[in-house]
Amino acid sequence: MTARPQAVDVGMRRELFVDEFLIDRLQNATLRLHPPQPAEVVLACDRPWEGGTSAYFTVIHDPAAGLFRMYFRGSGWDFASKKETHPEVTCYAESDDGVNWRRPELGLQEFGGSRANNILLAAEGTHNFAPLLDTAPTCAVAARYKALSLARGGLCLYTSPDGIHWAIATPNPVITREVFAFDSQNLAFWDRARGRYAAYYRVWTGYQGRNVHDVTTTGVRSVERAVSDDLLTWREPALLEFPGRPVEHLYTSQALPCPRAPHLIVGFPARFLENRTPSGNRVSGVSDSLFMSSRDGVTFKRWDEAFLRPGPRRYCWFSRNNYVAHGILETHTGILGMDTELSLYATEGYYETEATRLRRFVLRPDGFVSVQAAMSGGELLTKPLTFGRSAGPLCLYINYSTSAAGSVRCEIQDATGQPLPGFATADADVIYGDEIERAMSWQGRTDVAALAGQPVRLRFELKDADLYAMRFGPAQAE
Repeated sequence: MTARPQAVDVGMRRELFVDEFLIDRLQNATLRLHPPQPAEVVLACDRPWEGGTSAYFTVIHDPAAGLFRMYFRGSGWDFASKKETHPEVTCYAESDDGVNWRRPELGLQEFGGSRANNILLAAEGTHNFAPLLDTAPTCAVAARYKALSLARGGLCLYTSPDGIHWAIATPNPVITREVFAFDSQNLAFWDRARGRYAAYYRVWTGYQGRNVHDVTTTGVRSVERAVSDDLLTWREPALLEFPGRPVEHLYTSQALPCPRAPHLIVGFPARFLENRTPSGNRVSGVSDSLFMSSRDGVTFKRWDEAFLRPGPRRYCWFSRNNYVAHGILETHTGILGMDTELSLYATEGYYETEATRLRRFVLRPDGFVSVQAAMSGGELLTKPLTFGRSAGPLCLYINYSTSAAGSVRCEIQDATGQPLPGFATADADVIYGDEIERAMSWQGRTDVAALAGQPVRLRFELKDADLYAMRFGPAQAE
């Protein structure tokens, strides 16, 4: 006798269809990656202390301050002398809306005889300074900002009460590695779903010297993760795993808890092709950014297709461009019915122009990947799952989009695949539109509380539609 599959307990958390975790079968439907849409350039690194190799951007929303904050390296390169135009510095910008950014004159560091600039740091730790807003419940107010940066032979910890005034927290690095590492954006965050900190940092696998034409024998740029209870002592270092994916240089990871679904870790690694150089470029290599997601923080589903292509702009085909900044901001759209969107930011013009630019890209909430079907129709059948109980009515909410002629409807089955009375396909109402959260219904009824705690399967019928995410939750007031 074949054992029945164990039901997945989804509780009342939002589940994104970024992987096959909940999927038992797709019929005439597929998982589709959705690239973000380009918006405006929000920053040009054109100040004398910035320049064409400004890089490693981090964006943070600080609700207590009512601000969006940005951190980045200010640096430039002179091809004639083959030297830096000035020592590297750490720079700062801020915004009220994530679209319009300003550089406050901080008065902290001197450059060219003046302190009228936006420089935070001008000594050690400026190459790849990567801050985080510490949301751990035990975090002290005086150190609610932290940062990792390469200094003193490893990754050092910095702290700040306000994101502006920084101090190194320990005399020695908190993360070290014997083999060449850390020459990239090395980041950390509080992993609320797992109750610990996680750090993602650059390593080389199988490093034996550089040979750009044979990455399999000389090693590749890759990413390692470690965890910590206090940001000081790190344990369980593990190379990221990408089952079934090719060996490729990954310059950054940009891993972070997924907005609206923090049990998922998503990332936007920069893929670096060192042996491809468009005609006329002075520096070898081209880059794009990928999308990856994980349910344990180590094993990732990584898409081969680019999440962010260089596109038609010539300067995006220069070496080491299209690097997504660390952080995703929820910004306002001004669109009725879709109040917020996800804003991501990526570099262009790096190296071969006088000023790196940072462009904003936008995506619908949960909109990284969808289950998509054509007008001819497709089907998604979930694995058996259970969901949480509530004192009142419960609904099944979906994030979806259809054409004017498309549709979504859902049948609820028992664990063996038999339609449940009142929730069969014949009872299911046809849903059409484009909404971030819509309650499914059956002959006008939305309450599924009677099914809470028992294993069920969901069978979605899709016609010219995308299904991005789902969740069970209490009924919302109209």
